[in-house]
Amino acid sequence: MTHWLYLALNLGSISIPLIYSFEKKMYFIKYWKKILLSSTIVAILFLIWDAIFTAKGIWGFNPDYYLGFKILKMPIEEWLFFLCIPYASIFIHYALKHFKPKLILSIFWVKFISVILSFLSVYLIVSKFQKAYTLIDFSVFLITILLGLLFGIKILQRFFIAFLLILIPFFIVNGILTGSFIEAPVVWYNNEENLGIRLFTIPVEDIAYAFSMLFLNILIFEKLKTR
Repeated sequence: MTHWLYLALNLGSISIPLIYSFEKKMYFIKYWKKILLSSTIVAILFLIWDAIFTAKGIWGFNPDYYLGFKILKMPIEEWLFFLCIPYASIFIHYALKHFKPKLILSIFWVKFISVILSFLSVYLIVSKFQKAYTLIDFSVFLITILLGLLFGIKILQRFFIAFLLILIPFFIVNGILTGSFIEAPVVWYNNEENLGIRLFTIPVEDIAYAFSMLFLNILIFEKLKTR
C-alpha cells in the first residue's frame, strides 16, 4: 500500500482545487490550457535541475513509496508533482484574488520584502557556494525575485500573501515527502549539499524552491492570459 503514497499525495493535492475549479462564479477551469502550458514550461526547467541532482545523489527517492516506473532515474510521481502541485497552488492564488480582490500588499512593501530576500539570497550564494542545493536554489530564487520586480510586481503584491496560505498544504504534503508521520522519507536529501536547517523534516531550501516554481508558473500564466 505504501507504494501508492507519492501518487496519492499528488492526486490528493490537486483533487479539491480541481473540483472547485468548476465553481460557477470563479470557473477557474476555463484557463486549463494556459495553466497546462505554463506548468509544462516551468516543469521542463525544474525537471532538468531535478534530474541532475538525482544523478549526483544530492537527493533521491525511496522505492518503498512509489510505483516503480522511472524516467531519467526519477519516479513518474515526481514528474506528476510538477503538474499537480502548481495547479493546486495557482488555484489558491486566484481564489484569493477572486474572493478577496483588495487583499494585496502595497508596492512599497513588495519592494522592501524583495530587497531583503535578495540580500539574503546573495549572502547564502556567496557564503554557501560549496553546497549545491543551497547555491542553485537561492540563485534561482534571486532570479525569480528580480523577474518579479521587473515584470510582475503587481503579481507579487498578491502572491506574497497567497504564498503564506500555500505554505499550509505545503507543510503537510512536503512534510510527508520528507519523512513526517511516516517511517522514512519519500524524498531524501544529502545534508552535505544543503544548510542542514529543517523546518520539522523539511529542508529550509524547499521553501525558496516552492516560491520560485510557483511564482514562475503564475508569471508565465499571466503573460499568456494577456496575449
